[in-house]
Amino acid sequence: MGSEGETVHTERDKGQSTSGRRTSLIHLIFEIGVIAKGIDGALELIGGLLLVALSPAAIGGTIWLLVQEELKEDPTDLVANLLLHNTQTIIHTRVSASVFLIVHGVVKLGLVGGLVADKLWAYPTAIVIFTGFTIYQIYQLAQQNSFFLGVATVLDIVVVLLVIAEYRHVRLPRMRAQ
Repeated sequence: MGSEGETVHTERDKGQSTSGRRTSLIHLIFEIGVIAKGIDGALELIGGLLLVALSPAAIGGTIWLLVQEELKEDPTDLVANLLLHNTQTIIHTRVSASVFLIVHGVVKLGLVGGLVADKLWAYPTAIVIFTGFTIYQIYQLAQQNSFFLGVATVLDIVVVLLVIAEYRHVRLPRMRAQ
């Protein structure tokens, strides 16, 4: 009877160990996703500030500077040609684009700061706001097909799911402690 009990105990330990590794892996992926969101927010903020600070000629020149070497190497480069093609649109929608990018970037950085600091309020807030951003991106995709926006939207959905999983994991021990 003692060996049966040991076997059951060992199987339970294996299950808990596997569950613990799974939780650790999900937490690691969550941390990577949050860091990526933070980098994305910082880049949006910087991009928005640059749109405000730079003249239309400077914007066009900067984009040309960024893509000219790639176009010399491969004149059909998709990303470089998309950037050049969309330069005039960026210049014409400069004010609204800069406001959008600045607000988006600041909100993302604030939420990422709350998540990194493990503030309980940040989890549901991030879930709601990131879901709202994702719904808007899906709307944009319905209006205009974009591979890059599609990839970003899928990644944003993954991040929202990771925040939900992490919130459940963080909230339960805190609720038990009360």
